[in-house]
Amino acid sequence: MTKLGLRQALLALLLTTQALAQVPQTPRGRIQTIPFQSRLLVAKAPYNVILPADYYSSRTSRYPVLYLLHGLSGHYADWLTRTNVADYAARYRMIIVMPEGNDGWYTDSVAVPTDKYESYILEELMADVTRRFRTIQARYGRGVAGLSMGGYGALKFGVKYPDRFVFVASMSGALGVIRRDAARLGPAGESILRTFGPLDSPARKANDLFALIEEMPAVRIASLPYFYFDCGTEDVPEIFGSNRELSELMLKRRVRHEYRELPGDHSWEYWDRQVQEVLKIAAREFSRRG
Repeated sequence: MTKLGLRQALLALLLTTQALAQVPQTPRGRIQTIPFQSRLLVAKAPYNVILPADYYSSRTSRYPVLYLLHGLSGHYADWLTRTNVADYAARYRMIIVMPEGNDGWYTDSVAVPTDKYESYILEELMADVTRRFRTIQARYGRGVAGLSMGGYGALKFGVKYPDRFVFVASMSGALGVIRRDAARLGPAGESILRTFGPLDSPARKANDLFALIEEMPAVRIASLPYFYFDCGTEDVPEIFGSNRELSELMLKRRVRHEYRELPGDHSWEYWDRQVQEVLKIAAREFSRRG
């Protein structure tokens, strides 16, 4: 290359660099995978974390945390690999934690002693997140959301442990499956039976969203977090029907909530769209309580 050609190439590179520098850069959350070893599960239970874009530059700030739960047959990595949640999260000053739940329905199993997925989330995971990251440790800085099985788990946590969460959300929640005969639920039936036992078991009633809300004293109703949940109108009839039924029950018992029926089915396309709404509403509720 001649000297003239080299000068032209260097000039072109300089102009390109200057042009790129003028393009606004969208901030991205910092992503970490924590290789957690659970004492309760007696197994590795890794979880992903999305940190706010300013987490490392703002060294004293504390942030609210949203726990985001996956669905049946899924794993902790699903939200990052199958949606654009990392991009959506960059708009908000919150920490997002995506734990491993396997097929445990976020419940302590009646059949497998080490499948303690409710105790794991509440006792081990949250404590580890608090220890590792600068979180707001009060109730007003904590929320939980999920899809399908995770939607059930999130709503159940909000109903059973209202002192832990200020905001709870579900997308396409499998809310009524534990009321059905496991033999009629296909692939999901085995995990239902393993987790909750037979149809008449005490564990079924103890974790039945509808029974818990129906029998809840009015004074406790007032202490519940804010609930948001939605379901696609083309979803499985059982799932769609149970979401509508839960909203009707919440209206009857005067539980603060918002329920939406939207075009869509039981798919990642739907959840990628709706997780954006969940993040927006979570940020609103965190700000309101903060």
